[in-house]
Order: sequence, then C-alpha cells, then structure tokens
Amino acid sequence: MMLNKFIVLTGPTAVGKTDFSLFLAERIGGEIISADSMQVYKKLDIGTDKVCVQIRKRIPHHLIDILDPRENFSSVDFVKLADEALKKIRKRGKIPIVVGGTSFYLKFFLYGIPKTPPASPELREELLKRNTQELFELLKKIDPEYARKISPSDKKRIVRGIEIYELTGKPVSSFKIPEKPRYEFLGYFLFRNRDEIYKRIDDRIMRQLKLGVLGEAEWLMEYAPNSTASQAIGYKEYFNYLRGLESLETAVKRLKKRTRELAKRQFTWFRKEPNFKWVNLSEVSYKTLLDTITKELGI
Repeated sequence: MMLNKFIVLTGPTAVGKTDFSLFLAERIGGEIISADSMQVYKKLDIGTDKVCVQIRKRIPHHLIDILDPRENFSSVDFVKLADEALKKIRKRGKIPIVVGGTSFYLKFFLYGIPKTPPASPELREELLKRNTQELFELLKKIDPEYARKISPSDKKRIVRGIEIYELTGKPVSSFKIPEKPRYEFLGYFLFRNRDEIYKRIDDRIMRQLKLGVLGEAEWLMEYAPNSTASQAIGYKEYFNYLRGLESLETAVKRLKKRTRELAKRQFTWFRKEPNFKWVNLSEVSYKTLLDTITKELGI
C-alpha cells in the first residue's frame, strides 16, 4: 500500500467534490483536509456548502470552522496548517484526502510558495482606499496573466498583485511556483459537462436560499463588513438586496453569473497541471472512480 502518498481532489465549484470525498474517506479510512478558503470561517455554513457536524463526527475534517469571520487567513497560513494536519493524520495511520477548489491553496501546498516580497502596510493601506474595479483595471494592464486567474471582485488578491509590482517592478506571474512537488500525491481533477455544471450551480444556489443563506449573509454584512470573509462568492452578491437596493432576482442572477465565472477560472488554473488526472463525472460513476483510486493506492 502506498502509505507515503495521499489523495487530492479538486475541480470546479458544484462538481461534487465533497460528496465523492465522503464516499472515498469511508472506503479507504481517510480523513479530509479542506482546501476551501471560506470553510475556515465559523458560522458560514450554508453559503460555503459546509459538511454538517454529524458527518464530521463520523469522518474527521480539518481546517473547517477554525476562524472568526473577522480574522484574515492567507495561503501561507493554509500551507502551515495543512502541513500539520497531514502529519497528524499519517501518524494515526489514516490516509489524508485534500479536498477543495481554492487554487492558490492547493498550488502552494503541493509545490511551495513563490518568493514574493513581504507586504508593505503603507502601500497596501493606500491601495485599499481605491475602488476595486479601478484596481482590477490597473492589474490587467500590469499583469494580465495573473488578472485572468482571479476574480475581478477579489480585492485582497488584486491589491497584493499591484503591491508586488510596485515593490519589485515585476508582475506576480513572473514569480513562478516551484515545479517539483513537495509531496508525493495522487491528484484528481473532477469535472462534468458544462451544461450539467451550470445546472448544478443553479440548483445549489436555490437550495441554499431555501436553507436560509440570506440570514447568514445579513449577519456577515453586519458583523464583518470589511473582512475577507465578506468577499466570499455566495454572500456578497446578496448585500445590495439586503440593503434594499435591488431585487432578489437581480442578486441571484449575479450570483449565478459569478459562480460560473469561478468555475471557468478553476478550469484555467489546472488545465496545464501535469500531476492531476482529469475525471469527467458526467461519464464516470463514483463507484468506478472509487475502484480506480483504491487500485492506484494498492488497497
């Protein structure tokens, strides 16, 4: 059995990574490390599609519900905590399963963090005062490659990209992620046919509304309005509706559009990734994929 390796499951949002990871964890005796930038925050359950507490008692999950929404959490923080979780899981004789679609987290965890300059508090403070759209237009001019990989509303990463350029005269995309992996792993990029992905996105958004995501969004808007958490797709799109500035229909339409754009970016991130096998879940059943992975693990 390949005890030195672990499993990485990624893919576009709403593809079914979480559902499949639960089946896999039960099949191989695994524990799950979440690579989702928003599931780290407490009380944000519905909008992040977080696994319920009852399931987490049965199948251990790591890096979920570890921060207050007012706290910041970076890719560097994720790598440190994921490294620690990996060691603890292996020490228990279990198989780690890293699951999530936050591309920066996965890339840095698997390959290492590029040697970019430390933050400049003064420069960052000045940039944060400016409009997000204006900043994104500037980023597209100085680093179009990096701009294509992030959301036009992700002010945190937009500011960091401009900050690095101002400090070094070089675009973020010139600071390459190391090519050699830090770990041995079995990586799988799960996807579905486009029409099916879009339908799953739409269905999830409507299900979240029925479950009460608007309550979470209102609480987040009031509790941590200027936080990283408040920028999460699935919450910020409802803020104008909650303020009485637009209809719920308009907010939902925007959310569907942005979630589809996120799925496209996640495809872009991994299209050139050589260490992941692509699996079309529109054509391959969970059972077939389970059999494939267990065979590759030597179980």
